[in-house]
Amino acid sequence: MPRKRPSPGRYVVQNRKARYAYAIEDTFEAGIALTGSEVKSLRGGKASISESYAAGRDGELFLFNAHIPEFVQAGRFNHEPRRVRKLLMKRREINRLTGSVQREGMTLVPLAIYFNDHGRAKVELALARGKHNYDKRAAVKQRDWKIEKARLLRDKG
Repeated sequence: MPRKRPSPGRYVVQNRKARYAYAIEDTFEAGIALTGSEVKSLRGGKASISESYAAGRDGELFLFNAHIPEFVQAGRFNHEPRRVRKLLMKRREINRLTGSVQREGMTLVPLAIYFNDHGRAKVELALARGKHNYDKRAAVKQRDWKIEKARLLRDKG
């Protein structure tokens, strides 16, 4: 059964560069272990995952280099902005993802952080393969042609 995608208004942050730089093979949803001040900061819409990635360590998945800024009102109970955060997934999925990363040279890239219908913070992970420069140029060329084609069809009729 396909999983329900979050509504566009629910996204806290998206990694738009990832779809350009990587060929996305498959996407997964993972929970993320956060502290209270991190949740408050995310609810304020402040985060950056443009340079982050996920990796397995000791049979668990972790999100590295994601920047969630400090929540000003938390005072001395604040969190470290770039700390390593644990991702929550089923054991079978974790084994499958880490196996793909090790065997096939793929990368786990976070595409978005959002809140689901129950108010829980989730990370949309992608199992991806890096694109070459000529692949990126072809994607840009195809996108430009699609825009031009739509313009021509609109003007014509």
